Amino acid sequence: MFRGSLENHLFRKTATPLPWATRMSIALGAAKGLACLHNAERPVIYRDFKTSNILLDSDYTAKLSDFGLAKAGPEGDETHVSTRVMGTYGYAAPEYVMTGHLTARSDVYSFGVVLLELLTGRKSIDKSRASREHSLVDWVRPKLSDKRRLHQIIDPKLEGQYSVRAAHKACSLAYYCLSQNPKARPLMSDVVETLEPLQSGGGSDGAVVQAGGLPDYRVRRGLTGN
Repeated sequence: MFRGSLENHLFRKTATPLPWATRMSIALGAAKGLACLHNAERPVIYRDFKTSNILLDSDYTAKLSDFGLAKAGPEGDETHVSTRVMGTYGYAAPEYVMTGHLTARSDVYSFGVVLLELLTGRKSIDKSRASREHSLVDWVRPKLSDKRRLHQIIDPKLEGQYSVRAAHKACSLAYYCLSQNPKARPLMSDVVETLEPLQSGGGSDGAVVQAGGLPDYRVRRGLTGN
């Protein structure tokens, strides 16, 4: 693709920082790609969703690439697909790593990691940082539900040029995508619905908000309360 991978734009030292609107547009485009795979007549699980597999065209439109690890999803009464664990460390869902059980919600977790990378400008795994910050998910998860710590999360290269409201909504979405319980993660179609209003920096109040300030995706279609 004309502009190469998202990985290069986020982490190459000579790259120009991506503006907030561009980051959210890329997140939405990638989310639509995964939703298309998951909602196909025979669902497909991408299995290796990461920044290096998201390519950008001249308009920074995101396209998924490298379907070499993609797997046909469960059919009928099947709840998952059992397969040898493959993918990339730092992006793979914990239940998949532990059991080899693959579902569409495994992709949702990986999307949550990429969304964190877009929000923070940090790599999913970075051994050059302090030991407590090696894993992006472990470092940032406790901060995602606290508005007061938003400034600790968002990429400083954005220099404050983003909507705090939109950033909080994006952090809330990442929080649920990264849930340890796969059933608590939103569907990719819900992710698309949540990201669309954030393109302009704001967003409606379509998601139900709990006392902790996080959208409760469990009340939305296709999700259980488990």
